[in-house]
Amino acid sequence: MWFKNLRAYRLTSPFTLSAEELGDKLAARVFEPCAKSQSQSMGWVPPLGEPAQELVHAAAGRFLLKLKREDKLLPSTVVREQLDEKVQAIEAEQGRKVYRKERLNMKDEIVQDCLPRAFSRSSHTYAYIDTRANWIFVDTVSAARAEELLNLLRDAIGTFPVLLPQVKDAPMVSMTHWLLHRSVPEDVELGTECELREPGEEGGIVRCRGVDLLSEEVETHLHAGKQVARLAISWDERVALVLSEDLCLRRLKFAEELMKENEDIPEADHAARLDADFALMSDAVTSLQERVLALFGGETQ
Repeated sequence: MWFKNLRAYRLTSPFTLSAEELGDKLAARVFEPCAKSQSQSMGWVPPLGEPAQELVHAAAGRFLLKLKREDKLLPSTVVREQLDEKVQAIEAEQGRKVYRKERLNMKDEIVQDCLPRAFSRSSHTYAYIDTRANWIFVDTVSAARAEELLNLLRDAIGTFPVLLPQVKDAPMVSMTHWLLHRSVPEDVELGTECELREPGEEGGIVRCRGVDLLSEEVETHLHAGKQVARLAISWDERVALVLSEDLCLRRLKFAEELMKENEDIPEADHAARLDADFALMSDAVTSLQERVLALFGGETQ
C-alpha cells in the first residue's frame, strides 16, 4: 500500500461523513463488470482486497478508497476494416454512395456486435481522504483519471468541493532559482533528472537524465531562458520523487527504512500488512505535501 504518484486536492470544507456513512453511499456505485454491450464500467471495490467487504478503510482519520475500471479493448483497425467492407458491399450492390450519417450508424452497429467478444482490461486507482488535514490524495499522474475518481465520488455522496492547491511562488521559477543559484533547501537533495522548458507554447523542451543538475550543461540551458518544469529530488531522506510544476508528485519511492517498519507482520496476513503500510504511507504523504507547499511559499488564501 504505497502510492507511486500523487495528485493532491484541497477540501474547501470539512469532510463530515464517518467511514461507515461514506461506505454506505459508495455502495450505490459498487463495481459491476461490463455488460455485453458496454465498453466501460467503473465502481468502488474494497481497498484492502478480498475477502474484505468494506468499501472504505479508515485509519487515524484517513479514509482509503479504491476505484476499479474495466475497459473493453476493441481495436479501431478491426472496426474500420469491417465498416469499409460493409460500405463497399452496399455501394456495389445498390449503386449508391454511403454518406457520413449512415456510416456512423453502421459503425455503432459493428461496435455493439463486437463488444461481447472483446478482451477486457482492468485498472485500479487508489485515493485517500485526510479528514484532519482536509486533503484528498489520488495515486495517479493523470489529471483526467483523478477527475474521474472525484466525479464518481461526487455522484455517490452528492457534493465534494475540492480545489487544486495554489501556492504563492511559481514552482517553475522557484525550481529554476534553486539550480541557478545553487540554493536547494537544506532538507531537499537533488536527483539526476530534470525537464527544462522554454516559455511559450512553441518553446523547446530538454530532458536530462543521469546528469549532475548543477553542471555547466544544465546551467547553460537555464541561462538561455529555459525553466525547470520537473525536478528529481529526495526529501528528508524519506522519499524520492519527481516534482512537477503543476505540483503533481511523480514516481514516489519511499525510503527502505520506512517501508521495512512493518516487516514483522507476516505476508500471509495481507489485510493487516496493508493496513499498517497505509498508516505509514499516509503519514509520510501528508507531511510531504505540506513540505512541498512550504517550498513554494505556502498556500494562497
